[in-house]
Amino acid sequence: MVIVHKILDLETDQDIGIYNLSPQIQACIAESSVQNGQVLICSRHTTTALAINEYEERLLEDIKGYLRQLAPAHQRYLHNDLHLRDVPEDEPENAHSHLMAITLSSSEVVPIVAGQLALGIYQSVLLFELDGPRYRTVFVQILGE
Repeated sequence: MVIVHKILDLETDQDIGIYNLSPQIQACIAESSVQNGQVLICSRHTTTALAINEYEERLLEDIKGYLRQLAPAHQRYLHNDLHLRDVPEDEPENAHSHLMAITLSSSEVVPIVAGQLALGIYQSVLLFELDGPRYRTVFVQILGE
């Protein structure tokens, strides 16, 4: 069995942005030589999330709108009482971003079959930036033969 670890780096460019990681993950699989197994994708931040869904422009806008309604940035949150916490000077008021993240997932596992992500025709592995723009990393672990 082969086990390979990779870190994907990306700079996000929106406060709430959705990024298709499938091409980068597929490239990691190709480099690993794993033909059959699975890949674990894990967010390394508390204000990003992962999901498998369709990467279609109008749907992405619908998802962003849904998340903004779910946890509005302008609402009162205890986490945003920065003067009551020991935080860096540049700490943002981002409780809404944390709440959005917990409604999604921090990891996904996808089968690998014949060296390919075993996703459906309209499925992609998506990273959700919920507190950007920022520099982000995603952990990828490939297991298999």
